[in-house]
Amino acid sequence: MTTPISEAPPPADSHRARLHQIIFEADTFAGRAFDVSLIVLILVSILAVSVETLRDLSPRTQAVMVVLEWVLTAIFTLEYILRLVAVRKPLRYATSFFGVVDLLAILPSWLGLFVPGAQALLVVRVLRLLRIFRILKLARFLSEAERLTHALRASMRKIAVFLLTVATIVVIVGSIMFVVEGPENGFTSLPVSMYWAVVTLTTVGYGDIAPRTPLGQLLASLVMILGYGIIAVPTGIVTSELTAGRFQHGVSTQSCPSCSAGGHDLDAKYCRVCGAAL
Repeated sequence: MTTPISEAPPPADSHRARLHQIIFEADTFAGRAFDVSLIVLILVSILAVSVETLRDLSPRTQAVMVVLEWVLTAIFTLEYILRLVAVRKPLRYATSFFGVVDLLAILPSWLGLFVPGAQALLVVRVLRLLRIFRILKLARFLSEAERLTHALRASMRKIAVFLLTVATIVVIVGSIMFVVEGPENGFTSLPVSMYWAVVTLTTVGYGDIAPRTPLGQLLASLVMILGYGIIAVPTGIVTSELTAGRFQHGVSTQSCPSCSAGGHDLDAKYCRVCGAAL
């Protein structure tokens, strides 16, 4: 398992090392139990935040939500302090991405208690959901994310040509609709007509502007049909690049003996994370 530098464990044979093993690692029963418990608390917290935004809550329900929120805030505050204690460099962890997320998970509640008008920040507590990404160790799928990024970069020129084609269609269709329908039917200007073309071509169809002449309705029908085909083009381009990259760059199932990182190329001799020999 890959351990970020900011979460590097302290020397072995210490209470801090044991605490680090429970909080940051998931290879032990205690670590897995901690992660599962934390996921449950996070989901309960998100549910509580959602319920608090509902109107017409009974006074009893509001009181229960307040008590529940402060219990969860106390637990998350204790957990944040323990994370700082468990690492060798607390400041580096506190300024890391997940360290900031952990702080934002508890800060709004405390600010709402001491700072007038800070209650509006309580919605920021939904950031607690981001903490599940670390708990589930989604960094293990970094190779898949890199492959997707590579496919998007390889598709940029094709997608750019596609978007230019779509923009041309929007201008042409918008211009025609402006001439056919005119201001009396809601197409008051060329930009408004092009806005209608974008909405129709993407099959969104807000309905705030609609053609009323037979010719305009016929053109709108053709644009709608064309829109369904256009939506599939970017997906096909990226999928093609992903398929090509999968065959060109095979991924080995071998894990690094030093850091347990996976997702290496078939011909890789060194770990892509720690640099150890495979």
